Amino acid sequence: MDNATRTDATQILKEWSEGDKDAPARLMPLIYEELRRRAAEYLRHERPDHTLQATALVHEAYLKLIDQNRVDWKTRAHFCGVAAQLMRRVLMEHARGHNAEKRGGKLEKLYLDETHELSDERAPDLIALDDALKSFTSTYPREGEVVELKFFGGLKASEIAEVLDVSQKTVLRDWNFAKLWLRRELTEGSAYA
Repeated sequence: MDNATRTDATQILKEWSEGDKDAPARLMPLIYEELRRRAAEYLRHERPDHTLQATALVHEAYLKLIDQNRVDWKTRAHFCGVAAQLMRRVLMEHARGHNAEKRGGKLEKLYLDETHELSDERAPDLIALDDALKSFTSTYPREGEVVELKFFGGLKASEIAEVLDVSQKTVLRDWNFAKLWLRRELTEGSAYA
């Protein structure tokens, strides 16, 4: 996304925050490709018969976004961070729904591209990652947001710093701490014992 488009998106988000009901429709063409690209990255390493497509993931998350009650959008990066959280929820709902239908209660593993940094042997499944992230975030809320924005939002350290209003150095420190904590949790968890 070029700088002019980022500026336009930020302006539309400001108008949305101020109550402009047409703003979401004007915003979608500006951010659609970026959200779709991120969704495609999440789904690229899924099982071959995965039923959720990148377009559907973006649309479901976007519907949840426009259903938000009075959000004070700060920047495009802030919007993308919230979109990341909603895509994570959609992926989790889909994974849990799929697993509930399986015979014998065996969990189907859903992988994310960047989770290889958390485990030396293999990528953790999405449900195990979500459970570990919930536990981590309850104790370390900001650090948990860093993980979520990086994994599910695809944001760079500079964008995460902007969303969380901290320095880029703090983001990198939080990310390193989170990787160590989550790696330990995922390798010691029952799914990996």
